[in-house]
Amino acid sequence: MKNITKIAAGAALGLWGTLAHAADDVTLQLKWVTQAQFGGYYVALDKGFYEEEGLNVTIKPGGPDIAPTQVLAGGGADVTVEWMPAALAAREKGLPMVNIAQPFKSSGMMLTCRKDAGVTTTDDFKGKTLGVWFFGNEFPFLSWMSKLGIPTDGSDGGVTVLKQGFNVDPLLQKQAACVSTMTYNEYWQVIDAGLSPDDLQVFKYEDQGVATLEDGLYVLEDKLADPAFEDKMVRFVRASMKGWKYAEENPDEAADIVLENDASGAQTEKHQRRMMGEVAKLTAGSNGALVEADYERTVESLLSGGSDPVISKAPTGAWTHAITDKALN
Repeated sequence: MKNITKIAAGAALGLWGTLAHAADDVTLQLKWVTQAQFGGYYVALDKGFYEEEGLNVTIKPGGPDIAPTQVLAGGGADVTVEWMPAALAAREKGLPMVNIAQPFKSSGMMLTCRKDAGVTTTDDFKGKTLGVWFFGNEFPFLSWMSKLGIPTDGSDGGVTVLKQGFNVDPLLQKQAACVSTMTYNEYWQVIDAGLSPDDLQVFKYEDQGVATLEDGLYVLEDKLADPAFEDKMVRFVRASMKGWKYAEENPDEAADIVLENDASGAQTEKHQRRMMGEVAKLTAGSNGALVEADYERTVESLLSGGSDPVISKAPTGAWTHAITDKALN
């Protein structure tokens, strides 16, 4: 793999390179496994954008047993990729996470439903079983159901929530009428399994007016008081956004770079190239700076949980432009 070659070449420079300039270490924790969802970071690493900023970046893949908020809290990473609902929920519980950049402008979250299960509109959800991801990913769904006035406790007129694994098996096996999918990932697993778009009814959170911000960059608030840490984050965000814009313009190359970094060998070229093309639609329009209106929309959605909202009050200090103002201007 290219990165192994790069590491070997770097080691060959020996002590001279170390003495010439010691790069600042930064550890990034991803929300999920190595895939094109995080293409911009792998591109920045591969293309030397981090190195140009004097950074030695380590990218740690996530997985079903890894909670980015916990990794950040435990000091296992300097910065993490997380969805804003999970970050705000963690902040309210005492973990002071702060959004320092927002590479994803749009949400890729959907409910994908089988038409033969009798679902063509949101009114058809009632009485059905819906697959929902948890570990912080359930918050947008619960807010949406609250707005629709649909109970999620399986009662009459409500829905039964199936705690969905990170696959689409419940839909394929007809255990659920709908399952959670992302535009760039699980939806295509359904298609590849043999169902056609005509067999499906999709409900994009963006179209339903309940989209919340995904895949932002978060750090712990107290770290930002350290000028040296702030400077590292400015350089990290600048290089990362350079990687994201390169990935948008060169999606196939970006997907190939992701594959070269996939130590598991589980990803395929077809899926990653397709994923990168879809992810590029979500990062399009973002220069990395959080748009306050998008933040306010997310907060409003999370507060609208009726008797059991995701957050109980509007947070303060949950985001900052301090990093992007310096990184992008």
